[in-house]
Amino acid sequence: MQSLTQLAIGQPATISAIEADESLFHRLSALGFRVGKPLSIIRRANFNGPLQVRLGTTDIILRTAEAARIHISTS
Repeated sequence: MQSLTQLAIGQPATISAIEADESLFHRLSALGFRVGKPLSIIRRANFNGPLQVRLGTTDIILRTAEAARIHISTS
């Protein structure tokens, strides 16, 4: 499986799984990260910094550690 951190900028993908502890899972779910939802990376910060992810019409900034727990499939 490919993680969100491996996605190229602008490439569309779909969330296939979220492997996180319960509190992080609920936080990501509240932000709209659910299995089957399409997303893409808009921008990456320098020096392995956070990612700007577009989920529908919402832009969310995620740490790379959190993004690594989101597994995606590219179509």
